[in-house]
Amino acid sequence: MNRRQFILGASATTTVPLLSSCVSMGTVLQAPPNIPLSEFGADSTAEEVTAGLDLTGNVALVTGCNSGIGFETMRVLALRGAHVIGTGRTLKKATDACAAVTGTTTPVELELSDFDSVVRCADAVQALDLPLDMLICNAGYVAGRKQQRAYGVDLTFVINHLGHFILVNRLLSQLRAAQQGRVVMVSSFAAVSQPPVTIEFDNLAFEGNYDFWHSYAHSKLANALFSLELAERMKDSRVTSNALHPGVIKTNIVRNQAAILRWIFGIYADLFYKDIPQGAATSVYLASHPALQNVSGYFFADCNPVYASKPENNLYNRTMAARLWQVSEELTKDYLS
Repeated sequence: MNRRQFILGASATTTVPLLSSCVSMGTVLQAPPNIPLSEFGADSTAEEVTAGLDLTGNVALVTGCNSGIGFETMRVLALRGAHVIGTGRTLKKATDACAAVTGTTTPVELELSDFDSVVRCADAVQALDLPLDMLICNAGYVAGRKQQRAYGVDLTFVINHLGHFILVNRLLSQLRAAQQGRVVMVSSFAAVSQPPVTIEFDNLAFEGNYDFWHSYAHSKLANALFSLELAERMKDSRVTSNALHPGVIKTNIVRNQAAILRWIFGIYADLFYKDIPQGAATSVYLASHPALQNVSGYFFADCNPVYASKPENNLYNRTMAARLWQVSEELTKDYLS
């Protein structure tokens, strides 16, 4: 069994949901028609998948640029010549991150839990009057064990899905103006964890028994389905949309968890999973590689299209994706352009 097979197919021995749900999906790689498997894999880094690319003249937006794979995504895209707009929860966080990389960057504040902040961010990006070649929706949130809500729904769903939903929709004109605009949604294999995850349209506030991991998995399925429906809606344009699982990586995403869980996660990640340059590889590959110019509507892992072999997963559930779009529009209608 090689590293890739372990990551995608092994059963976790730990009882920590954040770990076990990410490594027991039973997923298999398949190459959809006309989409060959790439030469890259689990050990590839963001620099390796962009080797030889000149992104001069391209404009990218990366949410959550101040740490983890978001920072590495910004760093490598800027290194290859792209002008990167980097967002952070505060302008200081974004500014500090942008100042730490080589290349052309523009910091913008974006607090995804505050829809007014999302609108201000989109307005600031539009004011730059630049076509948007890449929009990488990277920022993510894992809640603590206490239930939190915003706008009447689960806070994790608001941050991971609805905030990005508003941002992407408000920037579609700039994506269309690019030679080939790409939307990249950082999702997770948590979206196909067991028991099967489905969008809980009748309980988006998560009334009743709350489980932080189910909340996260639910939001990551929303990311995947948003990408799927966006690809459908953009099929007659030059805009593409794909989602991805970056791998399990030692970042600060578990910052809201108990100290013991953070410690276990860190030890497990050090032993078995990707480092940050490897974790950013699929995001950067989807955003920039010429081979994917006409590829849209797929879910990727390790720089390759992925199908979950378990039939009950909903990664490609088009009916659910269409309904999610409609419900998301209703929930955010006052903030859409």
